[in-house]
Amino acid sequence: MSADNQLTRRQRDDLRAIAAMIIPASDEYKVPGADDPAIQADMLATLGRDTKLVAAALDHLARLAGGPLAELDAARRDAVVHEFRKNGGVAAATLVRVVLQCYYRDDRVLGSLGLELRAPFPKGHVLPEGDWSLLDPVKARGGSLRRPP
Repeated sequence: MSADNQLTRRQRDDLRAIAAMIIPASDEYKVPGADDPAIQADMLATLGRDTKLVAAALDHLARLAGGPLAELDAARRDAVVHEFRKNGGVAAATLVRVVLQCYYRDDRVLGSLGLELRAPFPKGHVLPEGDWSLLDPVKARGGSLRRPP
């Protein structure tokens, strides 16, 4: 289920605000900020098991802010986030990880880093169809008996 349905409107607004603080847009490098709508949609679509911790982090931020973080002026928001970083615990670490993982898998960001927008293998090293020689070292080891999990 999408986190879009599990996070409140205030939490989604605060997620966008904190994401922009973690990674702002850069005209110099031609990359969006982590508050970009496509990146935010990716976050909400892929939160999964992290939804509860992210919601807890956003609620903690709102308590520290005395209301929605997104509605604070920049100086007060910085002070709240600084306090949050000191005592946010696992929820804070999860929030930052979610923002970073969604940001750094965006095609525009990957392109700005000089990374190709495809899997790194085979990268020009095409294997002939039906050539299983790469498995020879595995076959040479022989079988092993293991109990099923």
